[in-house]
Amino acid sequence: MESTTSSNSGEIPKKPGRPRLSKAEKDRRGTTAGTRLDPSEKAPARPPEADPTPVALRDYLAVANAYRAAVTAGLIPACKWVRLAVARQERDLARQDWAYIWSDAGAAAVCAFVERLPHVEGRWSTATIRLEPAQIFLLTCLFGWRHRADPARRRFTTLYWELGRKGAKSTLMAAIALYHLLEEDEPGPAVICGATTGSQARIVFGIAQQMAHRSAWLRRQGIRPFVNSICLMPDGATTIGTMKPINSRASTQDGLNPSLIVLDEGHAQTFELYDVLKSAQGARANPLLLCPTTAGYDQLSIGYALRTTLCKILEGVVEAEHVLGLIYTLDEGDDWREERHWIKANPMLGITPSLEYMQRYCLDAQQTPGLEAEFRVKCCSQWANAGSTWLSMAHWDACADPALRLEQFLGMPCWIGGDLAQHDDLAAVAYLFERDERLIVFVQNYLPAGVVAERARAVPEYRIWKERGELVITEGTMIDHPRIEADIRAACARFQVKDICFDQFGSVQLVGSLFNAGYPARQEPKTTKTATAPARALEARVKHGGFRHDGNTCLKWQASNATVRRGINDSLLPQKESPHSPNKIDAIDAILWAIGGWLRAQAATPQYAITVIG
Repeated sequence: MESTTSSNSGEIPKKPGRPRLSKAEKDRRGTTAGTRLDPSEKAPARPPEADPTPVALRDYLAVANAYRAAVTAGLIPACKWVRLAVARQERDLARQDWAYIWSDAGAAAVCAFVERLPHVEGRWSTATIRLEPAQIFLLTCLFGWRHRADPARRRFTTLYWELGRKGAKSTLMAAIALYHLLEEDEPGPAVICGATTGSQARIVFGIAQQMAHRSAWLRRQGIRPFVNSICLMPDGATTIGTMKPINSRASTQDGLNPSLIVLDEGHAQTFELYDVLKSAQGARANPLLLCPTTAGYDQLSIGYALRTTLCKILEGVVEAEHVLGLIYTLDEGDDWREERHWIKANPMLGITPSLEYMQRYCLDAQQTPGLEAEFRVKCCSQWANAGSTWLSMAHWDACADPALRLEQFLGMPCWIGGDLAQHDDLAAVAYLFERDERLIVFVQNYLPAGVVAERARAVPEYRIWKERGELVITEGTMIDHPRIEADIRAACARFQVKDICFDQFGSVQLVGSLFNAGYPARQEPKTTKTATAPARALEARVKHGGFRHDGNTCLKWQASNATVRRGINDSLLPQKESPHSPNKIDAIDAILWAIGGWLRAQAATPQYAITVIG
């Protein structure tokens, strides 16, 4: 038998098998490395392409205006956050002489583009997308606002969009990505679909890919869909823009310069991924981050962090003109089993998802153990274990009096409360006075200079509060206990200090020093027993106007962060939304300790006198 190899030839024997294809044959099949097209691009029997003939465009601005009017009038059931978003748009449109202008053309152009794109999932009555009013409102807001100094630049650079499952979130994000790639005149546009897993990252990318496959008009303008990228190649050879899916591991590679980032299902995305991608946008003049999501279970996710920030923007707690968002969810107190509430979390209910789907799912949730939480999170857009804000921000704002000054209370009785929290974090001291049957509070917040930048990643407003003087910035990286003690001693010289109470956590040395110096200092553990009475007093006084503060925005932020745990015995325990949340409530705790001291004084004071005659 003749050998098939030569032992002294020096050549590695070839394995038996199919012979290699020539380059010409690979090109014919579309499998050349780096340029391989999706099979549907080469297959002779491709799905019908959506290349519609020109039709009369809708008046998108009229649709958006009608949606706003219907929400405002209550004709469309909408939750608190949607109503606030609509009110924000109304206020902005009425503003004059500010940094942004409204562009009718910019608002309408993106809607017209999206409605030329084909459906790629499910069955629809039209071949191409037909936007619903809620979607048109979102798109017109996002692309209608422009910088006055440079109308080519959008006002908004971050979008948070929360609604129930099956709300066509990914489809709209894919459409926006294609619009950005082709129509926004961004030099070297680079779209990144990022997620912690590759499969999640490919959802929006895959929809955009199929849209390109089915749209001859997109390909005529240079959009080329490949297996792992979508390229903008107007001349058919040179790539001037790309769209790619990237998971968290790949995102750490150097060289990223995204102009648009899509973090689909933000409830499952991490800060690690967000930080890498967001920092990579630094060189872009017109960047955009899209974070569409349902509600979720992880309150440490980037989705929940953006949601928290947006809520504070809509309530006027913080200012961030570059952030746009819509939160479709049930209002507090809404019964998740009632159909009439579902549209609040699903603005396209009846179109997607179908009412039948929701009814069936809701019935299963009531009958099957464990399904209730999933229905409420995914269909009603209610975050699991997310506490609702304890104090009404409308009532809190009504209690503000910017004319108040601490110097106006010199020599008056004063009750001091404090919370030192962690060694390298926010600390607060509250000064409480009584005047005209109202409780007046001033709060001083302290933060070490060495942690301002670190904390500002999660709470950018720290830098603003520092500039306004609403934060006392101390040296080093640890809470400056001697500085806080010195300020309290100075206050004791200016006011009739009746009580000084600190949370026992971290305050042993400071309280001991004050007590040994003869000041009325003490500690209290934070429990339902110690917190309930002052919490009830604060809650009632804020609601009914028996409380005043000076409008400190750092204090308002902390008031908006406070949630409350109510016991079956009607006890109250104010707390953060989660133990590791960056949203602090130290100032509220400090106020509670001050009110607690004031209540002790009231209990010790006789409320009536007995006169004996005889």
